[in-house]
Amino acid sequence: MAKILRTLSTARLLVLLGAVVAAAAAVAAIAVAAIGGGPAPAPQALDQAIASALSAPQPDGISARIQFTNNLFPSSALLGQAGSPLLTGASGRLWLASDGRGRIELQSDAGDVQIVWSPTEISVYDASSNTVYRAALPSAGGQGGSGAGAPAPPSLAAIDRALAAVGAHWTLSGAQPTDVAGQPAYSLVAAPKADGGLLASLELAWDAAHGVPLRAGVYAKGSSAPALELAVTDIAYGPVPAGDVDIAPPPGAKVVDLGTLGAAGGGTQEHAPPITGLAAVQAAAGFPVVAPDALAGLERDRVVLLGGTTAVAVYGHGLGAIALVERAAGGARPGGLLGALPTVPVGGATGHELATELGTVVAWQSGGTSFVLAGSVPAATAEAAARAVT
Repeated sequence: MAKILRTLSTARLLVLLGAVVAAAAAVAAIAVAAIGGGPAPAPQALDQAIASALSAPQPDGISARIQFTNNLFPSSALLGQAGSPLLTGASGRLWLASDGRGRIELQSDAGDVQIVWSPTEISVYDASSNTVYRAALPSAGGQGGSGAGAPAPPSLAAIDRALAAVGAHWTLSGAQPTDVAGQPAYSLVAAPKADGGLLASLELAWDAAHGVPLRAGVYAKGSSAPALELAVTDIAYGPVPAGDVDIAPPPGAKVVDLGTLGAAGGGTQEHAPPITGLAAVQAAAGFPVVAPDALAGLERDRVVLLGGTTAVAVYGHGLGAIALVERAAGGARPGGLLGALPTVPVGGATGHELATELGTVVAWQSGGTSFVLAGSVPAATAEAAARAVT
């Protein structure tokens, strides 16, 4: 997470949000819809419901109408990108082929967004700027699509072991019979037991007959509305024509190649093993590395130098941890998305802050070092931690 935040430009934010939406939909038509008067399945234990879903036959394809809700970003921080459906939410459509190719179309008055993906690449076309952002996807180990070599579903004993491991850190609600978009479904709520930061819960529901996820939402503490949600309002199972998932942006669109999604700096090169420990990192970094013993009441857990250029100090544990990312400062002030964010004082420096209901990011420069502090903490906590660094 820290490496992604450090290189977060507007282009990467759009592709990252597109990837989040597409990854959720890549298994199926992920989302939540108004729960209506459809039939609910018979009650089942959670492990049995999961086993039935994982052993269900894979659909030949999925077509759906969807509603994407994004309450995560304050409109004041979006500025020039305020009209993008990925940042403001929108309705649209989804197509998913059985071989892993898919497309999501989000529609808005500012211009549509097209998210197209395959097992190896994702592209996001933003009509409001006539720009397509492309990124390669990390290898999934060479597994094919829907071929005969598909792995067997896990046993009930394996599912029980996995649930026990998850249950050590998360409170699970069990499988609750319901209906989503007219489909009999089971729903599950997972809440962190400790160190959850601002995250209240994750919610998921899946089709009881097809094993297809039908509900996904992320909820922040103190809010009854989801921070992020993708909703199916209508769904159909069956083959999807190639023309529905294979579309190209307009010929005159600007193309931005972002390399491999998730790779530091967008590159694909391998790096030397990380250097660990504060003294070793300070000696090897080539720029001033600052890492107090504690921030915001959280003790320093570890310090790592990545790729010889980026130092990461982690404070606390779990989802409530704070990450402090440091690199050699350039001469220019933060640009792109960070430069457009509201300013906050950080010691004698001026920082830029992105505050959301799930966490806060503060970026600033001081003493030859560029800092990005991020954590699932309120803005006031992040600002106090940033001031303690300098």
